Amino acid sequence: MTIAWAAFTPWASLAGGLLVGVAAAMLILFNGRVAGISGIVGGLLRPARGDLGWRVAFVAGLVAAPLAWLAVAAAPRLHVAASVPALVAAGLLVGVGTRLGSGCTSGHGVCGISRGSRRSLAATATFMAAGFAVVFVARHLPGS
Repeated sequence: MTIAWAAFTPWASLAGGLLVGVAAAMLILFNGRVAGISGIVGGLLRPARGDLGWRVAFVAGLVAAPLAWLAVAAAPRLHVAASVPALVAAGLLVGVGTRLGSGCTSGHGVCGISRGSRRSLAATATFMAAGFAVVFVARHLPGS
């Protein structure tokens, strides 16, 4: 394995991680809600009374943040080595896994582990192991 040093962005990555942590902490401190993106977006589909505003604001922030970044930096060159059907299938599988696991990487991995949740630790370990296995099969087994 080699590192593409030209694409290595530790300061931008650190800043992004800090922003994710601050946003998650603010949401739980000020709203009592865990910043699990799948749950937030899912709640937009069937909002409870008085529950729509903060969800819309959070999702709007997710959309606005990369647009704000583009105002100060160039967009990275993207190369996706997968077909559109493969990307659609992958997205659907992630959605199914999110429902089966009762949460996503942001809810379990960022918020749940930071709160000391054993369930989130188990969920995060499971989806990370599954991800490692899929990458190994896709990249290293003959015929892949």
